[in-house]
Amino acid sequence: MKKNNFKKQDTRQNIDLKSQFKKVDTGIKNGVFVFSSPLTVDEFSKKINKPASEILKHFFLQGKMLNLNALLTEEQIGELCLEFNFDFQKQVAVDETNVLTNIHIKDDPSKLKPRPPVVTIMGHVDHGKTTLLDYIRKTHVVSGEAGGITQHIGAYQVEYNKQKITFIDTPGHEAFTEMRARGANVTDIVILIVAADDGIKPQTEEAIDHAKAAGVPIIVFINKIDKPQANPDLAMSQLAEKDLTAEEWGGKTITIKGSALKGTNVSELLENILLLAEMNDYKANLDRLATGVVVESKLDKGLGPVATVLIQNGTLAKGDFIIIGGVYGRVRIMLDENNKEVKIALPSQPVKVVGINDVPNAGDHFVVSTNERDIKEIAAKIQQHKKLQNFQYEQSILKDSEGKKVLNIILKTDVHGSLEAIKGMCSKIDVPGTKLSLIRSAVGGISESDIQLAKASNALIIGFNVKPSRSIKDIADAQKVQIYFFDIIYKLKEVLEKLLTGTLDPIYVEQETGEAEVKQIWRHSEVGTIIGCLVQSGEINRNDKARVLRDGVVVCKTDISSMKHVKDVVNKVTSGMECGIVLSKYNDLKVGDVIQTYKIVQKTLGE
Repeated sequence: MKKNNFKKQDTRQNIDLKSQFKKVDTGIKNGVFVFSSPLTVDEFSKKINKPASEILKHFFLQGKMLNLNALLTEEQIGELCLEFNFDFQKQVAVDETNVLTNIHIKDDPSKLKPRPPVVTIMGHVDHGKTTLLDYIRKTHVVSGEAGGITQHIGAYQVEYNKQKITFIDTPGHEAFTEMRARGANVTDIVILIVAADDGIKPQTEEAIDHAKAAGVPIIVFINKIDKPQANPDLAMSQLAEKDLTAEEWGGKTITIKGSALKGTNVSELLENILLLAEMNDYKANLDRLATGVVVESKLDKGLGPVATVLIQNGTLAKGDFIIIGGVYGRVRIMLDENNKEVKIALPSQPVKVVGINDVPNAGDHFVVSTNERDIKEIAAKIQQHKKLQNFQYEQSILKDSEGKKVLNIILKTDVHGSLEAIKGMCSKIDVPGTKLSLIRSAVGGISESDIQLAKASNALIIGFNVKPSRSIKDIADAQKVQIYFFDIIYKLKEVLEKLLTGTLDPIYVEQETGEAEVKQIWRHSEVGTIIGCLVQSGEINRNDKARVLRDGVVVCKTDISSMKHVKDVVNKVTSGMECGIVLSKYNDLKVGDVIQTYKIVQKTLGE
């Protein structure tokens, strides 16, 4: 496709969102009860022309006390239909609240063109997923990740034999089940990576389940065959038990033995990806406005809300009006994975979109339309619907303790991917006689309103890759609200489980020692970046650990290389003093950033 200037002549087919709306008339049709959404007891009784008392009696005999305004679940509606000798059928009604996930456009076959395959890498933690992608991309992702584990989904496009392949890198620990599921839903091919020295683990099984549920082909890469204790045959035997029998064993699963670290047989893996793509003939229509899904999102201090999106069909261009969940805007800037600006993004291409009015949720669908008025109206309806759902959820949590010991949590994270992963992990924690309640969960720094809610509901605040400012910390201390920080999800899970069981041993936590605001920055060819700071609170110690905060979000964890006051080299500066700081291996500072120092101390959570 030619890189047209769409501003001069845009020939792409428009998407009329309101034309996608579909009403469902609830009622009995030819002996079948048709419905689209939950109904109250009163509403259902009127639709089937039966006394509400019969419905209430039906549940009363089961030991359930309902009233006329009780909302019936889909299962309860089906149960009642069978009780009253009706068949039942649920149909999807499409309106402003769900139109983005129910777009149906019939493309002209003559306009369909080949597109790159979208490949998701899945598997157990530390089996080499990021190392494999790192080798393919020729960069170093692992070194910047906490604990050596990929904490966010990343989307990257590479070229092999003059053909493009899009990779989605998903975290591997069991806590990231939801993120892996989201990856499988947008992928064409799954690469399942299994370590030859470790074999199949529970997280590997989860990845297999997600890949099979997505109905996509699986290529197995048996990694680490270069290790002395490697036993690839054992891994292949375990895979065969999961219906993934290797071709060399008479099965149908493409299985490649190699080393991500050394690059052994990685070329064979890429060749098989392209072969599968050719066989499955992946195509898309470039001549219509884009649709797709959010892979990741965050709030960037310089750019504002940023969404990493994957175009699934159509073409996305600079200047397009876009709606993503309840968020909308006009595409002001598009950046590729190397932060290079692009003007047009094609199917299967991941890009960062700047110009939207808020941070969307990872996994949200997006649609481009020329009708800005419709976009704004639908976005407002979606936001209103989400606020109502969140309010109802928070109210149900605060009221329904079910007679159990309740641990209330307020969760704040740096990006939506982490938020979804932790929420999914929390929903699976099951400790008898206890209940874990997320009464608020959101992306961004910890705010005063978070502290107020924590105080009112007796909740702990968990910050994942976010830290409170000194003023917020002071308010929390005054209100006796506890704030705890994590940067690896499975460690958070272990602590929450121990809190619920009352078996938490002393743990090591970060104790803040000082905070300084960046006032000026100088670049020095030999020394590096010299940071002019004013110490706002506490004291900055040369030997303490350090992190850089930007809008309450941790952007770097490092050490202090050197520190001066006026012209003297010093080991400590206190509140109110100015100093010059050089950080170890980090130079991307901005005026207004906060350097926070801390030390590791032993403490029991909750004391």
